[in-house]
Amino acid sequence: MNPLFAAALVNGQPALEIPVADRGLQYGDGLFETIRVSNGRCRHWMLHLTRLRRGCEALGIRMPDPELLKTEARRLLVSGDFQEVILKLIVTRGSGGRGYAPRNMLPPSRIFSVHPLPRYPAHWFKRGVRARFCDMRLSRQPRLAGIKHLNRLEQVLARQEWGSEFAEGIMLDEQGNVVEGVMSNLFALIDGRLVTPPLEQCGVAGVVREWLLRRADALGRDVVEAPLRPEMLLDAEALFLTNSVIGVWQVAQLGEQNWEAHPLTAPLRELAASDDG
Repeated sequence: MNPLFAAALVNGQPALEIPVADRGLQYGDGLFETIRVSNGRCRHWMLHLTRLRRGCEALGIRMPDPELLKTEARRLLVSGDFQEVILKLIVTRGSGGRGYAPRNMLPPSRIFSVHPLPRYPAHWFKRGVRARFCDMRLSRQPRLAGIKHLNRLEQVLARQEWGSEFAEGIMLDEQGNVVEGVMSNLFALIDGRLVTPPLEQCGVAGVVREWLLRRADALGRDVVEAPLRPEMLLDAEALFLTNSVIGVWQVAQLGEQNWEAHPLTAPLRELAASDDG
């Protein structure tokens, strides 16, 4: 499989390019979803579509027909018998002229691409990962908070702060509150509760984060949204990172703090890998 991508569809047609005038390229005017495919099936498909719809509403982009997206996703996956891959969906406002003001209700562009699964070290899943606090801070912008828009320069700059010595970086906002990982959401086990930061001001509301919040009763623990400060992470019983590709990683080291493998990791990982149909 090509290390970058295996196949792609642009507006339903096999293609590897988009028009120069596409506003996703010109202005980052769009959204994306990164979907884990297991046994040829898209995990948490409905949650991804729900977030995509929420993002389209926030940006004023016409939401593509969900049935069309489903058909195109299936067609692309079947075309190469892709069973264990990453399916990326990008929706942009479409192609328009120069200038920030878009033409009214441009037809959106739909871009699907298939990518190989990242080859993470096995011990990251068994013993946990090393993480660090990022120097780069997230800007607060409530109108963009929660959605997965194409403007990811804060994450790009944050990821440049380390090489391969860490698996993830923890990002704070301008007031020093914990928000998320560079590519993940975060849960801290504090006083028996799983606590994840609220995302009303900035950050991405990940689908696995949403899934765990909805299915808290299956864990036998309270799962809540509450503000977190860096010192609270260091005092936590355990820390967990989540996204649709990795599922769940436990943090083994953050700063000078170390944690042993926690018994909650396995049930969290199993719950994250369950599906919403």
